Amino acid sequence: MDSSEYERKIASRFASFDQDGNGHISREDFHTAAAAVLREFGTAARSDCGQALYHGAEGFWQGMAGMADRDGDQRISREEFTHGAVKRLRDNPQSFAEIARPFLRAVMTVAAGVCSGGKGGTRGTGGGTGRDSGDAGTVTVAQAERVLLALGVPEDLRGTVAAALDKDGDGRITETDAVSAFAAYYTTPEPE
Repeated sequence: MDSSEYERKIASRFASFDQDGNGHISREDFHTAAAAVLREFGTAARSDCGQALYHGAEGFWQGMAGMADRDGDQRISREEFTHGAVKRLRDNPQSFAEIARPFLRAVMTVAAGVCSGGKGGTRGTGGGTGRDSGDAGTVTVAQAERVLLALGVPEDLRGTVAAALDKDGDGRITETDAVSAFAAYYTTPEPE
């Protein structure tokens, strides 16, 4: 990979965390992402699932800040992201997967509709438990597309990305597959 391709990939990965586009990754970006997922699936922030998602987002933020916020200002600049987080993620992708896992697990639980009052599964269906739409350990490709929509992934990429997460082609995405793919996406090799 050449230097310009590397910079493009880093910019894309940074932008995916910088939910408000202000040029820094902060706690608020993680909370914004959690709120967007809850809104997309009609899940209350004060529900057990909503609280689990916010706790997962906070843990994810704390892990990222611990890796990359070198100046301690409670935000991660693109330079800190490139030289701190990306290097550490590349050196130890399993560590990154573990700080992301509680957030991803909570996202999948909300998307699967196993939360009381959630609207996982088909958009526009009523509340209820949604248990017929799956379990907390897996989501459908369509549910993953909705998560990607909530997180601001461009429309032209959502279907491709969600389908690629379905490793065995059975229409369902496991937590293990989601966590592995997430870690692989963010552990970008340096240019040669």
